[in-house]
Amino acid sequence: MTMLIDRIPDLTAEQIARVRQPLKNAYTLPPQAYLSEDVYAQEETEIMRKSWLPLARVDQIAEPGQYISLDLFGQPVMVVHGTDGEFRVMSRVCLHRAAPIAEGDGKRKLFTCPYHAWSYDTTGQLIRAPLMDGAEGFAEKDCKLPQIKTELWNGFIMANLDLDAPSFAPQVADYASYFEKYKLEEMVVVKTLEFDSPWNWKVLVENFMEAYHHIATHAQSLESLFHARDSKVPDNSGPWSILHMPSAHEEVAPGLPPIEGLEPWQERDLFATVMFPHFLLAFQGTGVAWYQVFPQAADRMLLKIHLLSPKSHLALDGFGEAAEGNAALVSVVHHEDIDANDKVWEGLKAPLTKQGRLSPLEKSIWQLNQWWLEKMNAPAE
Repeated sequence: MTMLIDRIPDLTAEQIARVRQPLKNAYTLPPQAYLSEDVYAQEETEIMRKSWLPLARVDQIAEPGQYISLDLFGQPVMVVHGTDGEFRVMSRVCLHRAAPIAEGDGKRKLFTCPYHAWSYDTTGQLIRAPLMDGAEGFAEKDCKLPQIKTELWNGFIMANLDLDAPSFAPQVADYASYFEKYKLEEMVVVKTLEFDSPWNWKVLVENFMEAYHHIATHAQSLESLFHARDSKVPDNSGPWSILHMPSAHEEVAPGLPPIEGLEPWQERDLFATVMFPHFLLAFQGTGVAWYQVFPQAADRMLLKIHLLSPKSHLALDGFGEAAEGNAALVSVVHHEDIDANDKVWEGLKAPLTKQGRLSPLEKSIWQLNQWWLEKMNAPAE
């Protein structure tokens, strides 16, 4: 009789053991790890609510008073550039009768609840609560919107729902050093593409983190530029993975100029990276693509692809046209990935589908899986 492991719903000891094998012997996660709502619920509890997540770029709310509204696993939040110059992430639910005080994005000095007109400043402090005379012991100064743990990292506004979470930057120090010459903190968002994605979030992350599929999915696009067989993944020293895809050509592709200060190989090569669980950045010689992932259920997620360029590039002649061309190329490649992910998702739901063997070219997936098992409290062998 196969014994289920109660610390990860729907997964057996045998399935977990296959995932834990060294890469040369390792298997994928079983289909239940993607399909099960119980597994997803545990991911929310043990991973998503305890991980550092990138919510916005500083340049997206560059002016004091600007804000962006988001939902973090059932918690409505807003990312706010305070009039005091500080960046904060806080609840956007009114402390009175729980109506949201903000939607979308914009610029304000006060956030006024549309239900009873309670008003909060950009620090979350309650400033005005009309007609509360006679409410014994009530004082506006004692009321402040709950604050989410926040950290700035290379131009990203990071947030963690776990107030006891250790700082983000030390965990990814080696990763940051690897890409230091790209000057990520000096980049700005120049274009955003948005996709509703009817699959588990891990389907997209796994696709992003291996070049093996270039030989089929991207046979007419990426494979001629970055051969699958040449891809490599270094060992990691923290919660991250790097897929290095050397260029198949010595010359730099025409278009936008390279980022100043890069080595010649960095100008040519492509890197797909993940800071676990799903902070995805693709580094190219001319800029960076940030794949912002919003898991919503076991079978659903939202993806925003933000294209970042050095701020100094914005004034270059022809920049707008070149940036649009780059966005069009990214869209073409992602639509190829959409087709592949649709096929994977249908196959995962098939009754006879089991775990598959990993290729040595899928080391990033193996690294993520080991981290995932640890965070999901999988029993040790």
